[in-house]
Amino acid sequence: MLGDLIGEFEGRDTGRRVLSTGDGHVVVEVSFEGSGNYYGTAINGFGTYESELRPDGTLHGEGQGVDMTADGQTVSWQGVGIGHFTEGGGTSWRGALFFSSASPQFERLNAVVGLFEFEASADGKSTGKFYEWK
Repeated sequence: MLGDLIGEFEGRDTGRRVLSTGDGHVVVEVSFEGSGNYYGTAINGFGTYESELRPDGTLHGEGQGVDMTADGQTVSWQGVGIGHFTEGGGTSWRGALFFSSASPQFERLNAVVGLFEFEASADGKSTGKFYEWK
């Protein structure tokens, strides 16, 4: 069940790269940056994920990134999700995040599995929300 809202994120793609197209097996790497918050504390961050187009047309993705507060506190994350293409060429994702932080302010995240909803438009702009999984 979805629990407390961990935070929100707005970003944009900073790079895209095709990693593989062998035998119709397409894998794309996307790097992004943006800003948002964790539990109301503002962060800026960046990350990279790889998405694989599966035979049924869905997407499987795995990524990692780091977010930082203005005073230098960091949260790193790894995630995995399932996505699909939306009208207009964007993508919609749902998945899980696993956090790591040495910051006392964010130590709560070390024991949390985050569930995310992430929407990316064809022009590379994205929005996401992250919730605690209770």
